[in-house]
Amino acid sequence: MRLLVFATLFGVLLDAADALQIQCYQCEEMKHNDCSTPEYIVNCTVNVQDMCQKEVLVKPDGIHYRKSCASSGACLIASSGYQQFCTGRLNSVCISCCNTPLCNGPKRKRPVPSAAMSSPQTNWLLLFSLTLFLLPLTLPPLT
Repeated sequence: MRLLVFATLFGVLLDAADALQIQCYQCEEMKHNDCSTPEYIVNCTVNVQDMCQKEVLVKPDGIHYRKSCASSGACLIASSGYQQFCTGRLNSVCISCCNTPLCNGPKRKRPVPSAAMSSPQTNWLLLFSLTLFLLPLTLPPLT
């Protein structure tokens, strides 16, 4: 009986793991990348829409964005089909696909490492200070 319960629970958990759902930004023809805010986040269709898509259109009045959920097949075909029109000039259309949550939003800025912590001298000084601090804890007591 226990084996049956365990197998059933394992099967349910396995099915839940297979049901992958991604979140993407979704909007139509927005200017200035304005649709990368929480109100534009949608849950894509489980096991169907497994990618996020981003279209960047250069029009006479500026840059417009379309963002949505997409199936990997449709997105990859669209992005490769529009590759020749992705010039960055007027009437340009660029389509990109990605497969991590909210990846069709703005580019994340990488954290800049602190100048103080990145110098080798600071690292040696920190290591030396830590060694001096821990040394008395590791030595046997004097008697």
